[in-house]
Amino acid sequence: MSITSAIVLFAVLWFLCFLIIIPLRLQTQGDVNKIVPGTHAGAPEHHGLKKKAWITTGIAAVLWCIIAGIIFSGLITVRDIDMFNRMGPAPVTDGTGG
Repeated sequence: MSITSAIVLFAVLWFLCFLIIIPLRLQTQGDVNKIVPGTHAGAPEHHGLKKKAWITTGIAAVLWCIIAGIIFSGLITVRDIDMFNRMGPAPVTDGTGG
């Protein structure tokens, strides 16, 4: 895995986690009965985005370590998830390096 692939993997994991974490413990204006005129009752009153961003970063880092470890170890390869056998058989190596 190249450095670019590692960064992209982390960014994708971070945004997926963030989109899952954003609605947790969200207090809307309707929940606290302080609806500002001209806004929707579902608008956030207390969102805590900074804390949620740090939590997201921690979770994404742990997930990245697990997934990157699997990729680097070769435990799961692209051929393992080739359900339609489009890649053909794996090349045979005789161990001579040539």
